[in-house]
Amino acid sequence: MSVRRLLATAASALLGGVVLAAPAAAAPASSLAASVYTFSAGRIGSSAGAVIGLIGLAAAWRALTRPTGRLGTTTGPRGPLLALGAGTVALVLGGLVAATADGGLGTGNGLGGAYVSLLVGLAATALGGRALARARRTR
Repeated sequence: MSVRRLLATAASALLGGVVLAAPAAAAPASSLAASVYTFSAGRIGSSAGAVIGLIGLAAAWRALTRPTGRLGTTTGPRGPLLALGAGTVALVLGGLVAATADGGLGTGNGLGGAYVSLLVGLAATALGGRALARARRTR
């Protein structure tokens, strides 16, 4: 699977998640729904997971596209290991928030962000594993 195909799949899944979340956001607010400005523990956890996953995804992308850079595959496994670690943390945070969310999408429990965190963490872990395999091959 090429990197372009993986990124296109991730982008379409993210866009599909936004499209599926739109009807939940348009529904009348229930008593369980939080305010738009309220930061619950689920929202903070899923946002942190998504940001950490994006950092891992950027490290993996950089390791694969610039093999001679600081995070590249020819200088050692620093970049791939960073991507694997960040992707794993994003997967754990996203799974934890998804498992403990009380309501559905649009209720303010961070479930949508948890899905994004899981998706980005999975992509970072997959690309980090590919970069680590390339780093071991070049040594």
